[in-house]
Amino acid sequence: MSFEQILGNDDLDGLPGGGLNIAHEAVDRHAKGRERDTVALRCIAKNGAVHDLTYAELGQNTDRFANVLRGLGVTKGERVFSLVGRSAELYTVALGTMKNGSIFCPLFSAFGPEPIHARLSIGGASVLVTTAALYVRKIAALRVTLPDLHHVLIIDDDAPPPGTESLPRLMRAASPDACIEATMPDDPALLHFTSGTTGAPKGAVHVHGAVVSHVLSARVALDLRPGDVYWCTADPGWVTGTSYGIIAPLVLGATVIVDEAEFDAARWYGILEAHKVNVWYTAPTAIRMLMKAGAEFAHGFDLSAVRFLASVGEPLNPEAVLWGREVLGHAFHDTWWQTETGAIMIANSADMAIKPGSMGHPLPGVTAGIVRRLQGGGVEEITTPDIVGELALRAGWPSMFRAYWGEAERYRKCFVDGWYLSGDLVRRDRDGYYWFIGRADDVIKSAGHLIGPFEVESALTEHPAVAEAGVIGKTDPVAMEVVKAFVTLKSGHAPSDALRRELLGFARQRLGAAVAPREIEFCADLPKTRSGKIMRRLLKARELGLLEGDTSSLETDG
Repeated sequence: MSFEQILGNDDLDGLPGGGLNIAHEAVDRHAKGRERDTVALRCIAKNGAVHDLTYAELGQNTDRFANVLRGLGVTKGERVFSLVGRSAELYTVALGTMKNGSIFCPLFSAFGPEPIHARLSIGGASVLVTTAALYVRKIAALRVTLPDLHHVLIIDDDAPPPGTESLPRLMRAASPDACIEATMPDDPALLHFTSGTTGAPKGAVHVHGAVVSHVLSARVALDLRPGDVYWCTADPGWVTGTSYGIIAPLVLGATVIVDEAEFDAARWYGILEAHKVNVWYTAPTAIRMLMKAGAEFAHGFDLSAVRFLASVGEPLNPEAVLWGREVLGHAFHDTWWQTETGAIMIANSADMAIKPGSMGHPLPGVTAGIVRRLQGGGVEEITTPDIVGELALRAGWPSMFRAYWGEAERYRKCFVDGWYLSGDLVRRDRDGYYWFIGRADDVIKSAGHLIGPFEVESALTEHPAVAEAGVIGKTDPVAMEVVKAFVTLKSGHAPSDALRRELLGFARQRLGAAVAPREIEFCADLPKTRSGKIMRRLLKARELGLLEGDTSSLETDG
């Protein structure tokens, strides 16, 4: 059965003249229908002030932004990047960009200048929407090296920095009525960056047809219903913040909570209580922080409106599932997916019994399997229960990424024998539940973020004292993993606490706090293969006291 057959007729309309556009499904069909006065966004400022935006108002705002882009000469297929936090402007920019037929690309605002520059450069950003402070601190000095970046729009200032333009001023001058670009299901709509073990970040391209997966998965995996009050705490710089922070809940006609502030246990519980949140989608790191605050603290709030709790970003430990049931009245339902999949693929759905610690079952329309890679190419499917292998998905679901931007060969290598290979090691038990074992590569999962070790290593080796760097993920009770770097120094430089602090600050300034290493250890040398590749696997085994495994390729003095 196809996704289109599974979906009900009320979930998606399609464009009046034919075709499909995410912004039409998420905004215009509500703004021009019975839900026009329903609150689409409930925006909570850092000081607690609440501002509601109805679907009709969101429709006008997104029309204005589409017209702003057209006035600037931005056309279908050009990339519009955002570097902002959780705010109403983010939704306006994302959906207005798609109305224009352009491609929306969100960036994580906690990134440092180098990760931001790499992504703007790879994606050929034509427009960047950001704040005055972020522009001055992270982008202005690099602007000359971004020849494709023609427009920087500042959301919070009518007197923007030199070389930028005031978005509020442009919005006031733009018409609140716009025609949506006639996009088709296979037209690109989104560009999401993710990290790899080697090379530059990868830009995964998603199409307007991905909305089919967004809606189905929100109904099945998140139990999301029209009229719900819904809160996804994911940062907008990541795929979750777009697929389930913007698209899915708005398509279903929910009221979306948008909180500008960062995590605070009292504030979060207060939001759940005051705004009567029905469905809450958050991350294991946040759940563990709530657990640390204690059950008695949670019991001070009325959470009776909450109907469904779900988790995303990293494996959810069994204790967190049981804690949710005992303390909050509902178990947390784990979900598995990736930037490349575009939507939830495997989950502990509302209609199934939870096995604490498991990923759950594949969703309807998703064919999952466990495979082992063969030496001569190709893969072999593993059908015996409880055998560890690589999680694979049969290609062809609507939200499957369609390219890595500008890297056809890198994209091709993700698929073998009709399977998308995820890089995650799993096992499947006799009841069909999947269980996460670990990554098959060196990518680090920290607080729900994927961090490519190569990017961190490259930044560290820019310091004049550093000869080489090897980066691993070190186990952490809250964030799952934190970044640890092993560094060798150039002649004339000696290890010291002062140099360690200098390197930590150097990396933080370039990469941002979310990506930079938390620990640095000085080494006389790093383990390498005979070809000179740093063996991160050995660094990690030695750090964690594990067996080193096969070291036959290790470089030796002989």
